[in-house]
Amino acid sequence: MFFVKHLLYHTYRLMYAFRKWRTRRFTPAGRAVLMGLVFTAIVGLDTKQTMAYQAFTLLLSILAADMLASLFFRLRFSATRFLPRFGSAGDKMHYRVVIHNQTGRLQRGLWLFENFDDACPSYEEYRGTSEPDENRRNLFDRAFGYYRWMWLISRKRKAAAEAVPLPALQPHSETEVAIEIAPSHRGVIRLTGLTIARSGPFGLYHACKTVDLAQSVLILPRRYELPPVDLSGSRRYQSGGVALASSVGDSEEFVSLRDYRPGDPLRRIHWKSWAKVGKPVVKEYQDEFFLRHALILDTFSDAAYSEALEQAVSIAASFTCQIQTQESLLDLMFVGTRAYCFTSGRGLAGTDKILEILAGVITCQDKAFDYLTPVVVSRAAQLSSCICVFLSWDKDRRKLVQHLRGLSIPTMVIVISGEADTAAAVDPGPMRDKPHRFHLLSLNNIEQGLMNL
Repeated sequence: MFFVKHLLYHTYRLMYAFRKWRTRRFTPAGRAVLMGLVFTAIVGLDTKQTMAYQAFTLLLSILAADMLASLFFRLRFSATRFLPRFGSAGDKMHYRVVIHNQTGRLQRGLWLFENFDDACPSYEEYRGTSEPDENRRNLFDRAFGYYRWMWLISRKRKAAAEAVPLPALQPHSETEVAIEIAPSHRGVIRLTGLTIARSGPFGLYHACKTVDLAQSVLILPRRYELPPVDLSGSRRYQSGGVALASSVGDSEEFVSLRDYRPGDPLRRIHWKSWAKVGKPVVKEYQDEFFLRHALILDTFSDAAYSEALEQAVSIAASFTCQIQTQESLLDLMFVGTRAYCFTSGRGLAGTDKILEILAGVITCQDKAFDYLTPVVVSRAAQLSSCICVFLSWDKDRRKLVQHLRGLSIPTMVIVISGEADTAAAVDPGPMRDKPHRFHLLSLNNIEQGLMNL
């Protein structure tokens, strides 16, 4: 079985490389000629019974002439790509590329291709990662794993780009063109270079010139439109104010200057004012009370890839964009290689930073859910409200929600289910007295489910 898996893997690699070369090098007419060559070669095996071999010879001669002409393609060019800072999964990304024709000739009939980083999965990825709902495929498809291979290719490539026709390039001049990429998944898209192609005299085969131009762009998670959500909760005392919340230092909100009183710490003395008035003056602070919301993201899954996690990340990103953090804080808590808590708002990290973090979230396979619980509990006294996005609804998750409810923290629970269940069919446990705060969303109907929050 090990040998068969290896054989299939390397066969698929060769097939992928050939398909990529064929798509890049041959025009649609050229691919039709290739099919004609195969057909006439099969039909024309017996030269005494059919004249198809003559068509084979003709097609082969035309294609060979086009391929030979590609050897004389002498275009020299340089390029500059102007990428945006971010893209978003599901939204087309537009940017500019400036092409500099370094030859003294007018260049016509050119096409521009974007080159992506190699999207082939490793053998370990191919063997250890299952396609979503792969168990529903028939025995043949599961044994040969071709659909798993194609799904992994799509996941690793993360985006697709069509070839772009170029206007005529004037000698020793620069031309700007608009490029469009369609990101399909969150994460980093790595671009390795640009290729300019021109078909031969018969329009069958592309002659290509490539310039190395390695760049990358971060693709943020897909976001959904949300209805106004009431995150009820009162302002909580934040020991040390915003400075402590951002882990910078134990300082409170500055109010004014006043005369020194016995017992005031020396670090609060305002030395410039002392020098000016001739007596000790200290800085006076006040404690801060403000809203602090928690967004708990469940990343625990047995599989390396989880469609439920992808939807959970998108939901978390949607809430991140909706919650107004000008006068509040938002704590994003999840577990990756370790437990993380990132805070945004009130002069700290902005929404963009939280979205960047969400773009890189991966599943946690080697820890249990209770690994996240201490992170939440340690900050519970400062929280005004909490949003929990769970991948399942089991004993450990109910226990955490029960703890938050016991501290009188308004809590909203969103559970993502692969089944078409409804919240009414599932025991809400500690959320039984707040059914409007417990939502079970089906993987196939996330957007509509969010609109019912």
